[in-house]
Amino acid sequence: MGEVRTPGQEDDSTLPRLSKLMDRFEARGWITRRVDPSDGRYTLATLTEAGRQKVVDSAPGHVAQVRRLVFDPLTAAQRRHLGAALSRVAETVRREIAGN
Repeated sequence: MGEVRTPGQEDDSTLPRLSKLMDRFEARGWITRRVDPSDGRYTLATLTEAGRQKVVDSAPGHVAQVRRLVFDPLTAAQRRHLGAALSRVAETVRREIAGN
């Protein structure tokens, strides 16, 4: 499952709302959270199997269509490369956010 990184300390009025939303998701068992070991200012949120199922139930057919169109045509090696590339993009975005 993928992880979402959210800044733990920023002066953005949307962060308290996001935190409350994440509290509700965690209480429902849809995500787990932990402090980012590489940068304690961030929290990593991971979608649980129950959370993944909620996404599937909320958008019938969407997950299957994305899997069919995006992931199924790729080999296992290509999926690993895609994951690595997307991790690099996420890291660049995280650095950009942290710098602002």
